[in-house]
Amino acid sequence: MLIPSIDLMGGKIVQLIQGEKKALEFDDFDYWITRFSSYPLVQLIDLDAALGKGSNLELVKMVCKRLPCQVGGGVRNVERAQALLEAGAKRVILGSALLKDGAVNLAFADDCTRTLGAERLTFAIDSRNGKVAIHGWTQATEIDPVQMIRKFENHSSAFLYTHIDTEGTMKGFPIKVAEGLRAATKKQMIVAGGIKSMDEVKALDGMRVDAVVGMAIYTGTIGKE
Repeated sequence: MLIPSIDLMGGKIVQLIQGEKKALEFDDFDYWITRFSSYPLVQLIDLDAALGKGSNLELVKMVCKRLPCQVGGGVRNVERAQALLEAGAKRVILGSALLKDGAVNLAFADDCTRTLGAERLTFAIDSRNGKVAIHGWTQATEIDPVQMIRKFENHSSAFLYTHIDTEGTMKGFPIKVAEGLRAATKKQMIVAGGIKSMDEVKALDGMRVDAVVGMAIYTGTIGKE
């Protein structure tokens, strides 16, 4: 399954390369919402909230009213997750808060699952150079992504893995990495980072791995095939 991505920054839709360099920017929300209206799931990320530099909550609410979204960005407590669900999110993405003091934060995961329900949660694992990165990808850890997934197997309905090394580059997602991730969990596995063609999306789908796509859609690379 292809999952379109909408990343918000400064009140606009953006696409970043490896989470740092802004490559594209759009403010025509109606166009992209209409474009994504036929998809069963859309990924909506508030990058300002993720970086602790503001919020695009009103835009999140607007988009969630019109599209079925899993929403992430700056979800550091149960209250924030609950607010996003009340804003219309189908699922909430939890990331950095799943780690504390260099280790998995099982207490936080338990609290979220008990309060919100595993079916309403997607756990995000963002990886650079083979290790999990947190706080908007600005802080490196020594956590292994596959080990982290296994620790949280019973806490969420899906895992979202972003390969920061290829994010926004359209150089392709590493298939060997996808194979290892798929083997690590029985839950829905979603990957992102450099996916460049529908052939790649179909190859991942054949592995029972869903694909988040941003740059290839916004540049027109996917959509003209």
